[in-house]
Amino acid sequence: MGESASSWRFDAIGTVWEVVTVEPLPEPARDRVRGRIEAFDRSWSRFRKDSVVTRLARAGGEVPLPDDAGPMLDALAAVWEATDGAVNPLVGRSLEALGYDARYSLVDRGAVAAPPDWRRLLAWDDERLMLSSAATIDVGALGKGRLVDIVLDVVCDETAGDVTVDAGGDLAVRGTPQRIGLEHPFDPRRAIGVWEVTDAALCASAVTRRAWPSATGTTLHHVLDARTGQPVRTIAATWAVARDAMTADAVATALFFDGGPRLAHERGVEWVRMTTDGRAEWSPGCSAELFLRTDNVER
Repeated sequence: MGESASSWRFDAIGTVWEVVTVEPLPEPARDRVRGRIEAFDRSWSRFRKDSVVTRLARAGGEVPLPDDAGPMLDALAAVWEATDGAVNPLVGRSLEALGYDARYSLVDRGAVAAPPDWRRLLAWDDERLMLSSAATIDVGALGKGRLVDIVLDVVCDETAGDVTVDAGGDLAVRGTPQRIGLEHPFDPRRAIGVWEVTDAALCASAVTRRAWPSATGTTLHHVLDARTGQPVRTIAATWAVARDAMTADAVATALFFDGGPRLAHERGVEWVRMTTDGRAEWSPGCSAELFLRTDNVER
């Protein structure tokens, strides 16, 4: 964006947001953004006592279908299938068992696999969300991307011209192309490359974000293989560019597993990922500019 662009920064859902527009966003529009984020959080947060997710986690049950449930759960089902069950919307209890719980205890109580038969336990139709027994829904695999799309739609309805919505590195751009640095997962002072994003979204995930030590001295983090309840150990970071942020976020999560590249190809998503031993991989025709040694890359 040009030098005259206006930036609005605020905290929400545990991260820093920045909304950049040509003109300052009016206060009523900001209120609409805050309202949509609050409504989303009140439905899907594992960290607040009054959320729909928390209520269902106690004993299961049936509730009116929350906004955005259908698109997100349908997309999660596709990622679950593509990753052979490694991504699972009932992974919440697995995260809690490792200490990533509502109290942020960060106390490892042992790995717990997510229910492999989640499709039998969790169901939804046009009106209802149903959980047949106590379990914790977690939409972290793509939820922030979905919320970026929601906020982008609100902002674009309220203002003309270029718009960028950035939620802690998951972002969507409308209008003038933006060059986005790809933060090195092992050194936040460095970038492994730059990606120019035009009328699209870029989402990233890294095992170095939301990481904490276990009692045995190993490092735990929030990217789990739901089949084992254990953190992934082979992929360090992923980046994906798609037409919308929910798709980019979903693919960025899937790329931690073997089925991710295939899902990206099927959805027309470009991607980059870095392994924990420092190698880089990327999709055919990927437009990112990567700053890598030629002996440390893999197509």
